This record gives sequence, C-alpha cells and structure tokens, in this order.
Amino acid sequence: MLAILEKDPDGYVARFDRSFGHSAEALWSMLTENDKLSRWFSELEVGELREGGFIRFNMPDGSFEKLDILELHPPSILEYTWGDDRVRFELYPEPEGCRVVLIEKLQAITAHTPKDLAGWHVCLEVVRLLLDGEEMPSRKEEWELWYEKYTRHVDAFLAEDGSQGN
Repeated sequence: MLAILEKDPDGYVARFDRSFGHSAEALWSMLTENDKLSRWFSELEVGELREGGFIRFNMPDGSFEKLDILELHPPSILEYTWGDDRVRFELYPEPEGCRVVLIEKLQAITAHTPKDLAGWHVCLEVVRLLLDGEEMPSRKEEWELWYEKYTRHVDAFLAEDGSQGN
C-alpha cells in the first residue's frame, strides 16, 4: 500500500500505516538501538536518545548530518528532523502486535520526494522482514519498483492538488 499524501497548512504530509505482528517494544528497539537500527538503515546512528538529542546520518564521505530529536515518548513516539522536513514514528500496541504510523512532514514536494517515499516504504518492509527473521533479497530492486510507483503517485497527487511541486 502506497503512502497517503495530503496537503497540510505547513506543506505536505506523507503517511505510511502498517501493522506488524510484533510488540511495540520490538519495533521501538529497531528504531532506537544502534545494532538493530543499522540492520535496516545503515547510515543512521542514535547519538543521544532524548528530546533535544540527535540521530546521526552518516554520509559515504565520512561526514554526517545531525538529525535533531524533536519528540520522544518511549516506546510510542520518535520524531526527528530530516533535512528541512520531519520524520515521525508512532507505535500503537494492538492485540496481534503493533501498528506503525510513519509520517514524513514535507515543506515542499520536490524531485527527491518519490525517492524518499520509496526508501521509507522499503525500510518499513525490511523492518518487518528482519523481525520475522527474514531478509530482503535485493533492496535496490525493491526500491526501484517502489520508486517508479511513487513517482506516478506523487505526480498524480500534484495534478489533483493543482500544485506544481519544486
């Protein structure tokens, strides 16, 4: 299922809503414990896990970008900066596991937006597979498939919304 795109007073919102057959605590550890986080997003590393703390986005050249933690309520809410945007994970316990809502708050829709959305889509699937004890055969092939779908999805949203994007 593709992310839901909506216009927001501050820009746009992309919302992924997934159910996992695992506890909120299991999902939380995938988001906040570096040994688990690195298995699904190797460039991310928790620096200081607290409001006002940070997550490091490690660049291939050895530099890093600091992602500020804006809101933290273990084991249910983690929100941090993502460039000029924000990423928010909300975890809701359910009888059969946990519902995960991933929200990306976008100031603008750009040519890079479908790439990010495809990336988050694949990341959520990788987290599910890892928790199930499985691996994704080719993240690159999976991303390419979803990138094509998100490119069409974003284009259709912008056409319907009457926006041009950036």
